[in-house]
Amino acid sequence: MKPKIPPRPNITLVSFSGIDGSGKSTQIKLLLDHLRVSGIRVRSLSFWDDVAVLRSIRETSSHRLFQSEPGIGSPERPVNRRDKNVRHWFMTPIRFFLYFLDALHLRMVVASCLRSEAEVVIFDRYLYDELANLDLNQKLARIYTRLLLALVTHPDVPNLLDADPAEARKRKPEYPLEFIRSNRASYLILAGLAPSMNVIEALTAAEVHRLVIEGIAKRLSSPQAALLLAAASRCESHSAVQTVIGS
Repeated sequence: MKPKIPPRPNITLVSFSGIDGSGKSTQIKLLLDHLRVSGIRVRSLSFWDDVAVLRSIRETSSHRLFQSEPGIGSPERPVNRRDKNVRHWFMTPIRFFLYFLDALHLRMVVASCLRSEAEVVIFDRYLYDELANLDLNQKLARIYTRLLLALVTHPDVPNLLDADPAEARKRKPEYPLEFIRSNRASYLILAGLAPSMNVIEALTAAEVHRLVIEGIAKRLSSPQAALLLAAASRCESHSAVQTVIGS
């Protein structure tokens, strides 16, 4: 007789992925605000801060070995990052090893989230964002990606925010445009490998947020969904009034 698998807790896992400058931070902030206004218990995690292993070694290596500049790029202060865009032959096995460790730790982190009191858990990036750093045009990279995707728990609402590479780089100038274009292509390949990836095309921040809210509302209970949609609607109305006043 097979042991019964305990039912998964009624917790909605949400993730945001996409190239740098695609608007993930903006959408996460808006979503957090609306969830909290709705009275829905929410927990937010950053993949790099809360999941990635050996962070200090990885950061030190990119700075010392590849002369990567620290900090986050902005239109006022561009930085030259050299980490995920480094394509030396030896980086592929290193990434395979590190991403496997990250996937194992992600399983533990998600398990902990499912035991928490949160009703919605938001991930700023997920394992998807590491796998998109691989050259997914190569067969070996796709095989490895499928193996790791089978290893982890997938979010209920995995959002992939698509964006024009040139516009994204203007907002967050950290990597060469050529790499950003290839990185976007990898994300789109990954969307065909990962289950139920919600690809949101490049739209205005308000339009993207509406699609994000609608996607999450479908996974919530009816009372929670009603509260979230009402909070988002009030925010849209307030923004519209502010626009009229300022015009």
